[in-house]
Amino acid sequence: MLRYLPFLLIIALTIYAFIDCLNTPEEEVKHLPKVVWVIIILLFSIVGPVVWLFAGRQRSTVGGGRARRTQWVAPDDNPEFLRSLGEERDKNKDRDKDRDTNRDTNRDTDKD
Repeated sequence: MLRYLPFLLIIALTIYAFIDCLNTPEEEVKHLPKVVWVIIILLFSIVGPVVWLFAGRQRSTVGGGRARRTQWVAPDDNPEFLRSLGEERDKNKDRDKDRDTNRDTNRDTDKD
């Protein structure tokens, strides 16, 4: 079983690098066009993925300051989403008040 481990690691590394290359935006790819990187990764099974991981795309620096958030943010961490919930709640309160006022007005006119 252990004799298959190096082959599985090489396949896993190749698949990871291939998917990473495909998901990387074109403006973050360095040195070569994205299509050439895909060909290198697939043709050179060990060297291609390793070169892609180290030189193929721009990586954020470690400890070089806080990176700008460009990924998805959880709703409870997103101030815009929380603000929109408050606005929606206020609109619903106003609508419920108007509905209650209309009901009271309709009851008064029905009694007449």
